Amino acid sequence: MALTNSYLTSTKNLESIINSVINAKAPDRFTNKFLEDLGYKSSNDRLVVGMFKALGLLDDSGQPLQRYYEFLDQTQTGKILAIGIEEAYGDLFNLRKDAQNMSNDEVKNKLKTLTQGQKSDKVIGLMAMTFRAFCDLADWSEETEIQGSSENTAVQNERNDFAGFEKRGSKVPKTDMNLHYNIQIHLPETTNMAVYDAIFQSLKKHLL
Repeated sequence: MALTNSYLTSTKNLESIINSVINAKAPDRFTNKFLEDLGYKSSNDRLVVGMFKALGLLDDSGQPLQRYYEFLDQTQTGKILAIGIEEAYGDLFNLRKDAQNMSNDEVKNKLKTLTQGQKSDKVIGLMAMTFRAFCDLADWSEETEIQGSSENTAVQNERNDFAGFEKRGSKVPKTDMNLHYNIQIHLPETTNMAVYDAIFQSLKKHLL
């Protein structure tokens, strides 16, 4: 079951904790003491340790994993959070691929179904609140960037195909795009008609 049982009882310090963590040196082990040293001594704040484990940032003993070090890169923090959330709440994303856009009430209803009534309404509410809080801090734009990159790659491939065609003098490659090529032929100045005949025979062979 890809649905973490970890949750926070308060999310008011969540963004502040994350900011403090990514600006601090990675500890050998992420413990309650480490959080206290960062200024977070509340028992509510300590529950972040369990969530970091659920998000794949820490192992069961609290030792930072590779994802934790990637998380410290502030240009990637939001994206790493999104990846961890999708794994920790995989069952939610199986029900709806854009689960990060669900309202708090929608999340609660889905969680009730997924937990088959084994969780109290209070716990369901806290789980939904935690999910929404982390989603709001994550960066979900990666899919759009990948799609844009794919489109750019397709256009570049078309350009490369055409460049190769110009060099090889071969037939225009078949593509899924409806493109029209305008080809200009610059004929050499000559009085030898055999040269022109050879050129047009080659064009007929390769283009028509």
